[in-house]
Amino acid sequence: MSELLEWFKRYGRHDLPWRKTNDPYKIYLSEIMLQQTQVERVKGYYERFLERFPTLKSLAQASEEEILALWSGLGYYSRARNLRKTAILTDGILPKSYDELIELPGIGDYTASAICSFAYDQPLPVIDTNIKRVLSRHFATIKDLKKLATSFLDPAYPKEHNLALMDLGALICTPTNPACHLCPLQRSCQGRNDPHIYNAPKKRRTEELELFLGVCIKNGKIALVRSKERLYHGLLVLPHIDPIEENYIATIRHSYTKYRIKAHLYACEAPIEAIWIDLQAIGEAPVSNLTKKALRCLHP
Repeated sequence: MSELLEWFKRYGRHDLPWRKTNDPYKIYLSEIMLQQTQVERVKGYYERFLERFPTLKSLAQASEEEILALWSGLGYYSRARNLRKTAILTDGILPKSYDELIELPGIGDYTASAICSFAYDQPLPVIDTNIKRVLSRHFATIKDLKKLATSFLDPAYPKEHNLALMDLGALICTPTNPACHLCPLQRSCQGRNDPHIYNAPKKRRTEELELFLGVCIKNGKIALVRSKERLYHGLLVLPHIDPIEENYIATIRHSYTKYRIKAHLYACEAPIEAIWIDLQAIGEAPVSNLTKKALRCLHP
């Protein structure tokens, strides 16, 4: 067994719940949830989602509203919609080939490769952000990484090899302070003397957003509308209004994907298209985190 696999056997993140299964659906779900989202945040959502939708077929039978409600707070809601579309298109059974998987909604090169490798143990390289960083430093280049990954892949243990590189990038070959002295690849690493010049982390561009939102609460219910905008599309949100200064309540700040939001809250009348949600049932409805934060501000 190679030094990389020996290291993985001892130090790999084997306790992650999606590492304890070969179920294609569970692996697919974890990979979608992990896109743009930190591991620790995903764990709770992953387990709750599987309690409600234990199979891809059960997901296919669910409404979009049910799925969005359970996804609420995880962000990037198009991922949840694509999960449902894929469940319906495949009739609850994921295909086994890369070429078929990549044709499905929301599944790109990385996710298709990950499902093939982690669920079906196929000899395909998997390249996420962590693996890309490891490979670019190891080969001292940012070019032709897919070709290099393919030649570097251990054909006898493709799944373990890909997971080992992933964990190496997460635990040792980190973006800013790589622990090169602990790396099992240090002797063959061509970029070990200058690791920071390969695949340096990019600063995330942010966008400031100012919103004016209306609050109408009657008989223990709040008036919400279904968002038709890109931000929180399909979720229940507070309605946008033209503010009247004497109705001002409070201002809250919130971060969502690339947006840094300043939301001003004003008392208002319910719009015609309002959907009335019982305040006690907010946690079960497909409500945006911004709306939940506004409610906490109103009822601390």
